[in-house]
Formats: sequence, C-alpha cells, structure tokens
Amino acid sequence: MRIAELRGPRQFVVVDAEVPTPARDELLVRVRACGVCASELSPWTGTVQVDYPARIGHEVTGTVVGLGAEATDFAVGDRVGVWATGAGYAEYVTATQEHCRPMPASVPTDVGLLEPIACASNAVELADVRLGDRVLVIGAGFMGLLVEQLVALRGVSQLIVADSRSDALALARTLGATDTVDVTQEPLEAAVHRLTGGRGVDLTFEVTGAQGALDVMGDVTQMSGTLVLVGYHQGEPRQVPLAQWNWMAFRLVNAHFRDPAVIMRGMSTGMALLATGQLDLGPLVTHRFGLDAINDAFAAAVAKPAGFVKAVVVVDHEEEQHD
Repeated sequence: MRIAELRGPRQFVVVDAEVPTPARDELLVRVRACGVCASELSPWTGTVQVDYPARIGHEVTGTVVGLGAEATDFAVGDRVGVWATGAGYAEYVTATQEHCRPMPASVPTDVGLLEPIACASNAVELADVRLGDRVLVIGAGFMGLLVEQLVALRGVSQLIVADSRSDALALARTLGATDTVDVTQEPLEAAVHRLTGGRGVDLTFEVTGAQGALDVMGDVTQMSGTLVLVGYHQGEPRQVPLAQWNWMAFRLVNAHFRDPAVIMRGMSTGMALLATGQLDLGPLVTHRFGLDAINDAFAAAVAKPAGFVKAVVVVDHEEEQHD
C-alpha cells in the first residue's frame, strides 16, 4: 500500500509499505479520506519538532475490509469514521473497533469526519450552553464553524461569530450566526458591546489557538460568564490576563479531551447529528487533494486561500474509485 511519511518540514513523501494486519480487536479500514487537522500544521511547517520520519493523520473515514478475531461489532463493507492513532494518510489503516463508529449512509465518506466533530460537541457540552444564552465564537475556521452549528442547536438568543476573513463570516451567517464581526473593520470589544447593548456575552469560545483571542475574550464576556478554550495552542507559551479573569469571576473551560471514552462519546454524538441532518459538514470541507498531493493540502491549510475552510486528503483505490 501507499502511505505518506513526513521526512522533515514541508516534506511528505509517499512510500510503499505492507498493508497492516488487524489485531484481535481491530478493524482493517480501506481509507477514503483523512482530514488535515490544525494540530498537524506545526509539525509540517517545522515550528514544532517531531521525530522524523513521522506517520501522522487521525481524522479517517473509510470502509471495513478486514476484521480481527474479536472485532464482532462491525462487518466487512461497513462505512466507518475512525479515530486513528496515526498513519491515517495511507491507503489502509488499522484501528480498534472501540475507536470506530458507523458512518450514516446519507453522508459522503470524504466529509464524515467524526473525530473533529467529537472535539467540538464535547466542547459545547462541557461549556454547558443554555437556552437564551448570548454566545460569541472567536474564529470562523473549521472548528469554529463546527462549534457555531452545535451552539445554534442549543437554542441561544444571540450567536456572534468573529473573524478576520469576510468569506468565512459570510459562511458563518448561513450556518446560524445572528451577527458577525470583521475584526479588521471594527474592534471586537466595541462590536460585541454594540451588539449586546453593553452587556457582553454569557459565553465566549476561543477557537483560534492564537494569543490575540486570549487577550480580548475577557473584555467581551460579562461578569461570571464562561471562557471556553477550544483553540489548540502549540509552540511558544501563551499569556492570559489572569488578574482580570480572576476579578470577573469567569468560569474557565479547557475544552480539550484526552480520555478515549469521552472522545468516543463525542464521535457517537457526531454520528447521530450527521445521520439526522442536524449537522452538515458539506459546506466546511472545501478543498480535496490526492495522496500524492498531500504537501499541497497542508500548504493550503496554512495559507487559507479564499473560500478555504477544511482540506482533506482523498485516497483513490484502483479497485474502487467511488464509494
């Protein structure tokens, strides 16, 4: 089989490898697509060092083609979303059946990315968004737009989305935002106070992974409100205005999850929402690249050209070009 191996900064090389053999509790999955996660961009650019060569990729979708002796929850031919522990940019991957969820028949396998949905749904649940809340989402990238859709399902009274890209904000308006803020045109604090009558919001979701959002999120959130950290903060240490956050009695929510049971519950939630049409990833998966063009996929995820939200690496197999 073919698999992409990260040999150094910006240097994926597609190499040949043996098709893995599933262990007793594992599935062998023929990969259809693997999403490019923002957490993988720093290893690719070299701003965060990893041990090269590295085989990464964890947002996998595909079809079951082999079963371990104790993998009785699935059958050959099942379409699945997979939380892979690596090596997802490949023609085949193995994963324990506990890390797989059935893919709704109505969802194309190149957009059924259950693992990132799990991150977003778990974040919204942990934040405890309530009916009638006023909510701000800072960052209208893939994860921010996922959070936005999930927050909208909670029956909030106001849902403000902020970003620096006009095309991302236009998409946010179609996905449930009651208001959008272009931070290149108006300071976020002034905009939120204008939109909320000077009250601020009840909850602010930071979904950028950047220092700037940490600097301002306390200025737009009302006293005793909730600050939710969804962005993935890699690299140099960040600073937070802790004196302000302490004085304002904010509830701080670290919306990152390492417990496999929590992640898998989120994937089950995502599968249910996709199956019932309450969540739509179609508008969010905007750029598709073949396995041989994986470096182009990562370059697009870094550059974010006009209209970009999410890149996926789509794997074509000679024996089956379409699901």
